[in-house]
Amino acid sequence: MADLTERQRKLLAHVIQEYVDSAAPVGSETLRHRGMNVSSATIRNELAVLEDSGYLRHPHTSAGRVPTEKGYRYFVETLMDDLDLPLAEQRMISHQFFQVTLDVEQWMRLTAAVLAHSSKSAAFVTAPQSSHSRFKHLQLVAINEQVALLVLVLQEGAIKQQMLALNPSQTQQDLAAISNRLNSHYKAKTVHQIRAYALTLSPFEEQVANAVIALIEQVDQRTTREIYRDGIADILRQPEFVASDRIQTLLEIMEQRHLLENVLKDLAPGRGVQVVIGAENNRDELSDYSLVLARFGSDEASGVVGVLGPQRMPYARTIGVVRYVSGLLDNLMQRMFGG
Repeated sequence: MADLTERQRKLLAHVIQEYVDSAAPVGSETLRHRGMNVSSATIRNELAVLEDSGYLRHPHTSAGRVPTEKGYRYFVETLMDDLDLPLAEQRMISHQFFQVTLDVEQWMRLTAAVLAHSSKSAAFVTAPQSSHSRFKHLQLVAINEQVALLVLVLQEGAIKQQMLALNPSQTQQDLAAISNRLNSHYKAKTVHQIRAYALTLSPFEEQVANAVIALIEQVDQRTTREIYRDGIADILRQPEFVASDRIQTLLEIMEQRHLLENVLKDLAPGRGVQVVIGAENNRDELSDYSLVLARFGSDEASGVVGVLGPQRMPYARTIGVVRYVSGLLDNLMQRMFGG
């Protein structure tokens, strides 16, 4: 990107901030009233330079300018400041998360709701997933004299259940002893490690171990993951979605699981917040949108939080809330699963 003068950078920042607030093209008089201590003619000349350089464009029906993708990108990389959420808002969001139980599904639903509310855009979060799930603990509960319920919890938060045939002579105390023994030996192991672990088992313990192996393999073989969404109503209030065809496109984007999965797979954010503006995502259906994404979790199990909105997005605030919430999820996963 070409280097801009201090005045041009200030003008570009003002145009973007004003356009984000008003959704209307920004003219020289508006900019002069925002504290630019130069004449309207000078402002118009500088706006023309920014337009010629590709940072602004000039809608045919208006005397004002609006930002281009290049302008937004320059703003995100060079001009933004104050990315931290206000402390009061951080405390409120943190309190909401620590009010919920240690339940990954509740975290995901709360994450989508908080991101949508804070950004006034559509939000989504994928449940944490690992290619090699690890055993956390199991519990065996006698349903009656003939059937026991196996409840298996994996380190990344997945919970699986299966019914097992029970010997009538086995009591709940026997089941608790078996649970404790297998929990002690299988803790933090992958399915391959459980298979390879040399442990003398009774016939019923072997039945339990085989059920554990089968359930973990089912989780490891999943090709899709749960995606939690929120904020459709919030984003539809934006002026960009007055036209019914744009509403239909947005609904299709948010409801088509495979589209979001492919987008996340293609972008695959690493650590930190990633901002994808318009055509940068290489998908025609998303060319009018911006995405702010962050990965959370660990190498063992990770997910992605994201906000989808129009290119006319309050980037600093959106980046701030995505960064803060993904950090909260990091801490919550450490608290629950360790590591």
